[in-house]
Amino acid sequence: MDPLSLKTASSKRSSIVKSWVIMDATNQILGRFSSRIASIIIGKHKPFFSPHVDCGDYVIVINSNSIRLTGKKWNHKKYIRYTGYPGGRKVTLVKNLFNKDSRILIYKAVKGMLPKNRLGRSVLKNLHVYQKSNHKHKAQKPILFKSN
Repeated sequence: MDPLSLKTASSKRSSIVKSWVIMDATNQILGRFSSRIASIIIGKHKPFFSPHVDCGDYVIVINSNSIRLTGKKWNHKKYIRYTGYPGGRKVTLVKNLFNKDSRILIYKAVKGMLPKNRLGRSVLKNLHVYQKSNHKHKAQKPILFKSN
């Protein structure tokens, strides 16, 4: 391509190369860690990013049991949903959700940072979260992502 053509090249689904990344959630703060995951899943770290194409990488998160929250969020942060019936408001504390399944916290945080459309729902399928350090994606040869 001629560098002086002043045209923007938009990536296509056939030209995208996806890789597998493994991230360790040990002693990571939930919000900052989830925003890093969301940008990798969307593909914003790649030079050929296109907002209308799934060009991000697959992310494997291990050790979700040791994620951290700052301040008093363990006792005060709530997830509120509505069943659709009168008086059907359901409130769940973060502590209860973490005790039930710690993977849900990371899924919910990352899902809230993705686009609210078909692309966002398909991109979320590229996230795999595990509670311990073992996972079933060894055949994909994931690369360890260094986090600060």
